[in-house]
Amino acid sequence: MSKFGVELEVHIASLRRYARALLRNRTDAEDLVQEALTRAVARADTFKAGTNLRAWLFTILHNVHVNQVRARAARPDEVPVEAVESRLVTPARQEERVEVRDMMRALDQLPDEQRQVLLLVALEGLKYEEVAATLGVPIGTVMSRLSRARDAVRAKLANDGSVALRRVK
Repeated sequence: MSKFGVELEVHIASLRRYARALLRNRTDAEDLVQEALTRAVARADTFKAGTNLRAWLFTILHNVHVNQVRARAARPDEVPVEAVESRLVTPARQEERVEVRDMMRALDQLPDEQRQVLLLVALEGLKYEEVAATLGVPIGTVMSRLSRARDAVRAKLANDGSVALRRVK
């Protein structure tokens, strides 16, 4: 296996975790990661040795996701998850599950741009510079989106009487 292949395997778990959090659907997340990895392998010759492979992979994943969202917008005959969500949700029996559910609801209400930044920083631990490169936006935009996302989640959790959001740096 080439060095590229070995390094690629190291980042697959992070890609899956981010895709699951972004899409909130395991099957769709696996499809997204598979498509992103297929593109990465097919374009391995465009990767510049010595640069950040993780950021390159997240950029590919992000671009595939954006393309899929645009394609779905062209096919509005799909049923939104919100329409059937009440039949799929099982009430939480443990306090931790309630906290996670409340957090996910707060995340769901964020605009995509803010949610993407919050997930990449808080869940994946990417540096602001890496997030900026992944999403193709200036670092100041990353910082402002992250700040607005944190504020919105805190406000939502405070209004619902839920747990407090801990600061993640």
